[in-house]
Amino acid sequence: MTKTVVVTGASSGIGLATALELASAGFDVIGTARTEEKARSLRDKAERIGAGVRTVLLDVTDATSTVCAFTHVAELTDGGPWAVVNNAGMAQPGAVEDVDDEQVRRQLETNLVAPARIARLVLPRMRQRRSGRIINISSVSGRVPLPFLGWYCASKQGLAAMSDALRMEVAPFGIRVSLIEPGSYGTQIWERGLELLPERQQSAYQDQYDSAHEMLRGVKDMPSPRPVAKTVLRALRARRPQPRYLVGNDARGHVLFEALAPTAATDWAKSVATGLRTPPPHVARMLERLRGR
Repeated sequence: MTKTVVVTGASSGIGLATALELASAGFDVIGTARTEEKARSLRDKAERIGAGVRTVLLDVTDATSTVCAFTHVAELTDGGPWAVVNNAGMAQPGAVEDVDDEQVRRQLETNLVAPARIARLVLPRMRQRRSGRIINISSVSGRVPLPFLGWYCASKQGLAAMSDALRMEVAPFGIRVSLIEPGSYGTQIWERGLELLPERQQSAYQDQYDSAHEMLRGVKDMPSPRPVAKTVLRALRARRPQPRYLVGNDARGHVLFEALAPTAATDWAKSVATGLRTPPPHVARMLERLRGR
């Protein structure tokens, strides 16, 4: 019997790549989108590659919308899906002190509370079947905190901790939980981040925000997120999936550097990278040469 997988936030970026990859591999994919226009676009893209994707409207930050969406999913799947890929997310940039309470709550609601809410809805049927998968899309930022992404990193570190606890809790019932931790890939999450930058003129970090604005405008040059989608497919096909999957050489490099280098060294490197500190002239020249390669 074909296994059904729900992919949240499937209209763009990692979610879109994952929905198409899984559908092409023979899974019965239900992709969620916030609007009918985005849902239609997802279906059209799936048809163009000869795959079928069903869609359900869902705003993961709205508890009522989530219950309605997964009630519909249960009707489409004889009680509930075999797997859920919690991909829907957002990135709130800004210094910790510049991000107000409402923005903080939205960040945590989207990236942390929503996956837990969805797990709560699908677990009873998975437990009854004694089979199921939950895959949470995190980020290398869940292991490597960065200046000006403190709240985003907090949401992803929280997601990692929640996933670890959930993995142990549901394992006796035949349910497997995995965390996918990608490095840098081209997705709209960073383009949308431009709209969420705090008011620069009123911040002590105005210069750094100006630099971040220019950096975020260049994310279109980042590689396709298909490696992340292929990793999700590998995790779903595995008899014993790994608890965590790091995706990308940059992710592995960042995690290794964070683990091996002294905190003072990693703080300095991140501060230089984000414009908080200026390196000595000879180091600046070396960095310029490396960027030019």
